[in-house]
Amino acid sequence: MILQIYSKALYSTWVYYAPERILFDAGEGVSLTMSNRIYAVKYVFLTHGHIDHIAGLWSIVNTRNNSMGDREKPLYVFYPKGNKAIEEWLQFIRKTSDDLRFELIDQPVSAGERIFLRQAGGFSRYVVPFKVRHTGSDPCFGYSVIETRKKLKDEYKNLPESEIAKLARTLGSDAITEIYEKKLLTISGDTYGIDPQDAKDSEILVHDCTFLKVSDRKMNAHASIEEVIEIAKQANVEKLILYHISTRYSGKIERYLKNIKFDGNFQLMYVDPESLFTY
Repeated sequence: MILQIYSKALYSTWVYYAPERILFDAGEGVSLTMSNRIYAVKYVFLTHGHIDHIAGLWSIVNTRNNSMGDREKPLYVFYPKGNKAIEEWLQFIRKTSDDLRFELIDQPVSAGERIFLRQAGGFSRYVVPFKVRHTGSDPCFGYSVIETRKKLKDEYKNLPESEIAKLARTLGSDAITEIYEKKLLTISGDTYGIDPQDAKDSEILVHDCTFLKVSDRKMNAHASIEEVIEIAKQANVEKLILYHISTRYSGKIERYLKNIKFDGNFQLMYVDPESLFTY
């Protein structure tokens, strides 16, 4: 399992990224649904302060505090700097949890900041927040999980393997390679469309798609199917997962998607608002 997602617009949304034990958002019922796996969560990244994205944080803290498991490991909560709704929610959780037996570390972050998850030698993996358009008040973020990788420099790409191996022995591998960033996962959060550059070449893009029918949208707060597909095409992603789909489409999603024509090279998947998605 790489991803586990539950997203029912207006009710609860969360995304668990298993490789790095990250929970993006913490909607109501996340502890109940994840069960014992909730103890594996090390990082929580909140996209914005709407209740359907943060209500479950209190239960995570409470469940972990009252369990019989290891309480030595801290829980890190990252959120958009200046988001008052999240700040007040965290204050409330702390006030009602004055007997915490583990360290709860909340950290406001800014767009473009790197939050490192792992570093070893030349390898690193980190999360980068980016601004999204959703509400006009508190700041809202999307997040990308990025790792550094090595590749051959352009001037050596067409050489035979034996020649490349010889150069590596004589010059050293660092001389013939270069480091580049690879987006593993991009989470949009609630938005009516991210900048395609923020998901450029991402392996997986999980994007708000509240409206499968453009005419159903009354205001610019959430994305429609045509907009999301165009973003995915411009971003050149490998896989697109639609989430935060309105319950008005329950039982009809397949029918709507069959009528959507697109020439993108990405794999298209979706999170049914009535069920748990696992990938």
